[in-house]
Amino acid sequence: MIQEPSDATTSPPAPPPPASSGTGTPPGYGPTPVPGGVTQPPSHPATPPPQWNPAGYPSPPGYGAPSGYGPPPGYGPPVRYGAPGYPPLPAPLSPAGQPLATFLDRFLAHLIDSVVLMGVAMVLMVPAMIIFFTAIAPDMFVVNPDGTVPEPDFMSFFLPLLLLEFALIVVMLILTYIYYVEMMFRSGQTLGKKVMKLRVVPLAPDAALDRASAAKRFLVQYVAATFVPGFSYLDGLWQLWDKPYQQCLHDKFARTVVVKVPA
Repeated sequence: MIQEPSDATTSPPAPPPPASSGTGTPPGYGPTPVPGGVTQPPSHPATPPPQWNPAGYPSPPGYGAPSGYGPPPGYGPPVRYGAPGYPPLPAPLSPAGQPLATFLDRFLAHLIDSVVLMGVAMVLMVPAMIIFFTAIAPDMFVVNPDGTVPEPDFMSFFLPLLLLEFALIVVMLILTYIYYVEMMFRSGQTLGKKVMKLRVVPLAPDAALDRASAAKRFLVQYVAATFVPGFSYLDGLWQLWDKPYQQCLHDKFARTVVVKVPA
């Protein structure tokens, strides 16, 4: 008689766990397989070990500051000139390294010189006008014996007046030449520049101010300004936008620059 096999069968042995590979789940991660195909959930959250690397790959070296790099020698943070808490803007300098005169300093020096020359002009003009009106003006108010007033001869009045004004202009130009050329080129200063501590110097650092340079300044600043309307304003204001030496037009023509001096 053939014996029937019993219902109780022996379970086959569980297959071995798969070998770890570069693409598999690393040890310590995910659920743990058990025999029979049943997975057991982890008892605590898995955390990656420090500096873990996949199988087959070397651990990356620690990163730090790249060697051989740093701030260039002799350099520091940028300086913001003129901003609050930062040093002021450096003063512009002449080719010889002297600080340039500001527009306000030169304007005040020009006012002082103008007052000096105006005083000289008044000393000359007032006596001349008194003499003119004393000698010529009475003839315009002569009354005829019959009581009629003769027609005034305007040429006998205005022509001498125009000649007097022309003579005064010529005299003032000569005095202005003496003041701005003969007196200034010796020291580079007029009375106004001495008060404001300014000096006219040549643009070339190794040159000295001479009579020719002072005369060129005079020709542009005063002779041209006398006969060309509005030129004196253009000449004086040119300093505001001229770079780098803040020159007026008469400075450029004479190749000079105005600087600040201690005294």
